[in-house]
Amino acid sequence: MSASASMAASGREAKAAGRRAADSKVMVGLAKAGLAARGLLYVIVGVIAVQIALGNKNQEADRGGAVEEIGNKPFGEAMLWALVVALIGMCLWRLTEAAFGQATPDGNKATKRLMSLGRAIFYGVVVTSLIRTLTAAGGSRGQGQDSGGSSNKTSKDLTAKALDWPGGRYLVGIAGLVLLGVGVGMAVRYAMRKFREKLMTGEMSARQRKLVDVVGVVGGVSRGAVFGVAGGFVIYAAVKFDPNKAKGVDQTLRSFAETPAGPALLVVIALGLVVFGVYSFCEARWRKVR
Repeated sequence: MSASASMAASGREAKAAGRRAADSKVMVGLAKAGLAARGLLYVIVGVIAVQIALGNKNQEADRGGAVEEIGNKPFGEAMLWALVVALIGMCLWRLTEAAFGQATPDGNKATKRLMSLGRAIFYGVVVTSLIRTLTAAGGSRGQGQDSGGSSNKTSKDLTAKALDWPGGRYLVGIAGLVLLGVGVGMAVRYAMRKFREKLMTGEMSARQRKLVDVVGVVGGVSRGAVFGVAGGFVIYAAVKFDPNKAKGVDQTLRSFAETPAGPALLVVIALGLVVFGVYSFCEARWRKVR
């Protein structure tokens, strides 16, 4: 066998091994654990946001706030390590989707694979941040926004750095438009119940399908609204050439309370995020993983 043929055979064997790993029960379990972890974070963020609307919570309604909340509980550090493992599972699963396609009819499209790669990178950053927090002196007991990082500070810092680049204002504006588009697209897809194609609906009872439809639409539209408004603030930061106009998840949520609808709108959006957490738990049960 020639060297080139041998290399090709080795490549096929490696790809086959990767496919077997992606389809394994272990990977399915890791993916479901990751979806459940995502659900837990959204539930906690939503609850914190409700408390902010009621005027009795100083904690930030974002991932850092959720991590702090978990760390404050009995066995909080152990719970956070379990969260790390689950989110590593999410990251690995998204990487397999990027490599072999999603478990949907159009899952092999390049756009779908790129989206999965982007999600894998995102969760990789989240996991790295959590591990850094847990391994630092004081770990999860060193409360405050070092626990997972403040989305508000991160958003402003990244925007400030980007604005300093040549053409930075346009880059920030484009990033804001992308985030706005993601939010609007997300809200539309969930409103149209496109999420059904990712679920094993045949394994649900009629009542379960109705429940998943409700939590999927309500939760997905609420999540899309937060993404879209955050994108709008990034665009505003580009227009004003002011990084302080960009807002993280926490300040984006608080902005809903500053509308004419007042804190009531924040409560609605916050409860919507809790509902999206519930939907994530449903995905952990019925999502097509392979």
